[in-house]
Amino acid sequence: MSQDKELTNIDGMSGMERALKRVGDVLGALVLLVVLSPVFLYIYIRQRWTASGPVIYSQERVGRGGKPFRIYKFRTMVVDAERDGVPQLEQDDDPRLTEFGKVLRKRHLDELPQIWNVLKGDMSFVGYRPERQYFIDKIMLHNPDYQLLYQSMPGVTSLATIENGYTDTMEKMLKRLDMDLDYLRNRSLGLDIKIIFKTLFNI
Repeated sequence: MSQDKELTNIDGMSGMERALKRVGDVLGALVLLVVLSPVFLYIYIRQRWTASGPVIYSQERVGRGGKPFRIYKFRTMVVDAERDGVPQLEQDDDPRLTEFGKVLRKRHLDELPQIWNVLKGDMSFVGYRPERQYFIDKIMLHNPDYQLLYQSMPGVTSLATIENGYTDTMEKMLKRLDMDLDYLRNRSLGLDIKIIFKTLFNI
């Protein structure tokens, strides 16, 4: 029984650290929404001029506790990018990307609206990247340990995002899972700060 408990409780953060992490997320999100408002405005206007369809794109993802939520992004692809209704993995040079969408994707600026997700409590700044249920089901056929990620909030950035890139193959998705589980076991406020600085440097 002790082994089972160890397998199902792998979060390396204490309750106090999780509380402080949440406070930092809220304060950081409030500051960034104000500071980056000119960037939001520029992207909004540029999108309106260069592409049709809504500027903000939302999609259902699965987060903490296995509960679904709506994730927000600046739209980088053409409208009806999944016309056949079958979810598709994103790729580095995806032909569905708009010209401005390529710029946003290259610098990860399409993720900026997720600051709102952080403020709402759907996400944290650092954590595993939330996935759609369709792909979670496929991942769990290979590694059911994916469900262990539900112990924490998904994040805007992670070591896996920085080092593994876009997950356009199942091999990459499984590698990302291993990295996310390793983060969960060893995470701390200090590690989160390092990941944030790595993300800023990467951008």
